[in-house]
Amino acid sequence: MSKHLTIVNHPLVQHKLTLMRKKDTPTAVFRQLLREISMLLAYEITRELPTRLRTIETPLTEMEAPSLFGKKLALVSILRAGNGLLDGVLELVPLARVGFVGLYRDETTLTPVEYYFKVPADLNDRLVIALDPMLATGNSSAAAISRLKEAGATNIRFMCLLAAPEGVERMLEAHPDVPIVTASLDERLNEIGYILPGLGDAGDRMFGTK
Repeated sequence: MSKHLTIVNHPLVQHKLTLMRKKDTPTAVFRQLLREISMLLAYEITRELPTRLRTIETPLTEMEAPSLFGKKLALVSILRAGNGLLDGVLELVPLARVGFVGLYRDETTLTPVEYYFKVPADLNDRLVIALDPMLATGNSSAAAISRLKEAGATNIRFMCLLAAPEGVERMLEAHPDVPIVTASLDERLNEIGYILPGLGDAGDRMFGTK
């Protein structure tokens, strides 16, 4: 584990991930597991949120207690599969602002093409967490992060369910200032860019489109 890459090896995370990898896990169960695991990953990625003391009263006495402060963080879903992670993180941080980045891969040039971009204001004052279940080649993720930086984001973290070594390397090369939190660093990509052993296409399995 490095400063750039954190693998969350908590037993609950790994157990749920195993269930998600199984090819016979139904869509509804897959979706629920993704929601649950995203809450556990969110716990790790928000570990260093800033706090300050404020005076409160318990039923017994007055005390100085820590509370979050600063602008509400921004969650940015990289469409479409990022929405599966978004639901779980929002349960943990319901007041977060939400944005979306839509990208598809041009089959001729193999480069990411943007088709949608809508993010909260004042990104420069917020912790921005980009969400995408699969960090495969890393090209789309790196493009999405570049776009967020163009929109003013300076404090960005990337959360994914699975990562391939190729994707981690691409992100490190393009955005060494963006930490990655994931449940697993898998073996490699296959010849068509899928993570091995992986779990297939996260979007298709989540939405039942294949």
